[in-house]
Amino acid sequence: MLGCQRRGLRAPLLLLSLLLLAFWDEGNGQLHYSVPEEAKHGTFVGRIAQDLGLELEELVPRLFRVASKGQGDLLEVNLQNGILFVNSRIDREELCEQSAECSIHLEVIVDRPLQVFHVEVEVKDINDNPPVFSFREQKLLISESKQSDSRFPLEGASDADIEENALLTYRLSQNEYFSLESPTNSKQTKRLSLILKKSLDREKTPELNLLLTATDGGKPELTGTVQLFVCVLDVNDNDPEFDQSEYKVRLMENAAKETLVIKLNATDRDEGVNGEITYSLRSIKPNGRLSFTIDENNGEVRVNGSLDYEENKFYEIEVQATDKGTPPMAGHCTVWVEILDTNDNSPEVAVTSLSLPVREDTQPSAVIALISVSDLDSGVNGQVTCSLTPNVPFKIVSTFKNYYSLVLDSALDRESVSSYDLVVTARDGGSPSLWATATVSVEVADMNDNAPAFAQPEYTVFVKENNPPGCHIFTVSARDADTQENALVSYSLVEQRVGERALSSYVSVHAESGKVYALQSLDHEELELLQFQVSARDAGVPPLGSNVTLQVFVLDENDNAPALLAPRAGSAGGAVTELVSRSVGAGHVVAKVRAVDADSGYNAWLSYELQPAAGSARSLFRVGLYTGEISTTRAMDETDSPRQRLLVLVKDHGEPALTVTATVLVSLVESNQVPKASSRASSRAVGPEAALVDVNVYLIIAICAVSSLLVLTLLLYTALRCSAPPIQGACGPDKPRLVCSSAVGSWSYSQQRRQRVCSGEGPPKTDLMAFSPSLPPGVDGEEQGEKLEAGSNHPGQVSFIQIPPIQEVC
Repeated sequence: MLGCQRRGLRAPLLLLSLLLLAFWDEGNGQLHYSVPEEAKHGTFVGRIAQDLGLELEELVPRLFRVASKGQGDLLEVNLQNGILFVNSRIDREELCEQSAECSIHLEVIVDRPLQVFHVEVEVKDINDNPPVFSFREQKLLISESKQSDSRFPLEGASDADIEENALLTYRLSQNEYFSLESPTNSKQTKRLSLILKKSLDREKTPELNLLLTATDGGKPELTGTVQLFVCVLDVNDNDPEFDQSEYKVRLMENAAKETLVIKLNATDRDEGVNGEITYSLRSIKPNGRLSFTIDENNGEVRVNGSLDYEENKFYEIEVQATDKGTPPMAGHCTVWVEILDTNDNSPEVAVTSLSLPVREDTQPSAVIALISVSDLDSGVNGQVTCSLTPNVPFKIVSTFKNYYSLVLDSALDRESVSSYDLVVTARDGGSPSLWATATVSVEVADMNDNAPAFAQPEYTVFVKENNPPGCHIFTVSARDADTQENALVSYSLVEQRVGERALSSYVSVHAESGKVYALQSLDHEELELLQFQVSARDAGVPPLGSNVTLQVFVLDENDNAPALLAPRAGSAGGAVTELVSRSVGAGHVVAKVRAVDADSGYNAWLSYELQPAAGSARSLFRVGLYTGEISTTRAMDETDSPRQRLLVLVKDHGEPALTVTATVLVSLVESNQVPKASSRASSRAVGPEAALVDVNVYLIIAICAVSSLLVLTLLLYTALRCSAPPIQGACGPDKPRLVCSSAVGSWSYSQQRRQRVCSGEGPPKTDLMAFSPSLPPGVDGEEQGEKLEAGSNHPGQVSFIQIPPIQEVC
């Protein structure tokens, strides 16, 4: 009804009168418009943006778009003014055929945030289709013996329009024999027929040419015509007659070919050849296809092809019964076939507007995708329910009729599940039910929610001292459960002070590989334990990190030779000088060599050996292997030299062993001369020798006085230290002395060093500890050695706690 121009008439005001304003249907929350079919391009339909409550300036940023399922781009929206307009030709008959209701369903989708609106645009019918007859001409055989008021059925016209535009009226061209009887309702229960007004005379009028015109009820009205050829026959004056003029049959759409629809029966009151009847199909509506056949002899109507409820729900079959008279006579009936629906169409599932991938921090109730389902069947067979794969953090929410939203139901964790393959199942209500599925792959996008993690909170590393600078001592490795840059880990030192120096002067860590390097040569005597932390941090925004503690133990090497303690006062040239009476027996201790080693463990375990004198058959003296005590091996005689020069080799147990030689000068004197040795020497001395003896005597006295004062000071200092409370701290001056067992069961001690073991923070953690045997207070190292060598030591009193060597050692 939009601006039709026919036979030179224009009606521009008619178009404006038929355009309807948009309105909201409060029953279902759907926006409705209407538009006449055949409207021109650009015809206004409605202000859709305004009616949906959207601002014009947000249409483009929010990706405003309109989707029409299976109906192309008939309608479009102007994003500048928000007006819905006609974009291309709309043919109502092409969209909906002769359905009473015809609408275009639009999905209006707006992103950021995602919103979906449903719009129904009703297509109004206009009178754009004229009535059409199936044939251009119809031929009627009418016997001259027909009585007045006889009726002759005609095939009417069809109009593709609906309602008033398809309401047809007929008129017949002017003639004296026939008038027209038209149907009185849309169901056409009364057929279109010719009525004979007066008897025919074949000799006077053998045939008639009539024009039948069909006019619809549209404005302006449209017409169609068909030529009627009436042939007047003679003699056979009885028509075949059916039991009923109309038959109604119900048939399932899945009926097989050759299925019997109905058996028709017509009778003729004539006899002989004029009473023999044959059957034929005159027409099949609505599409004219030969979906049915009829047996010309027995009148059985059977299915000829496949029937489809979704294509045609009703069939109108015109059947003609013709006798074999001369001329033949015919009777007519109508068979109405109603097609019943069966569940022969599976649902269809369509997934649109996917918001992928989904960030793992997306909040529940967020819309992930839009889902639409449809089923061509009707009734229960077309009622579709939608379901989703169980045990997934998603759910399906119905939005409108057969439209659903895929919604996030619970929190996501990419590290647990990185993607989901969701199966959407649509199932109809038929028996048996049919279903269809659609797969939606949802990938979870990573967020930086996992800090790098080390396999253990701390590592213990053993490194030999005197390592080359830049030596690789360990590799730290942290794993990040995230991906890409969120899992890209870099390493760094947690800076701290180690004594007076910065940690970075000792070690460094490679930022990418996590390799830890010693920047300088480490000295066990200076630093036994270096404890520090390495930080691992990812490249996410914001970055996350964690720390690991490294305990680096510096292992001792035999890099220090034994050192002799200072000789006693009165010794000459650094050698130990002793006066021994010739009357002493075997086993008399005449002197003791004292030495210490700056190393530890076996490297500081000292042994003493007496070097044999040249040309000596049997030595007068021997030295204790681990005590350093020099004692006589036998009683002295007159042949023994009064001056004995002894060389004692002090050797540690390192690999290789380091040594030092001590010289001990032993003077053999008579027993009554020992205390008076100085005076005798002075009385026998003459000249310069007497002066030298006096100097030595004074020197010995001075050394003895100084030594006595030093011993007294050391005793006082020791007493004060023992009475003072122990000092707690990370770097204490005292430490347990390492005690080592020899092959012969005797013991030796390394020097009690006072180097600090520092970690920079917190108390030290001892991974290798040695405890000395319980000894009474006041017993010095020499006395302990004597007692241990004498058999008073108990190896079971020494306890070791040792951690197996781990990691790598330079």
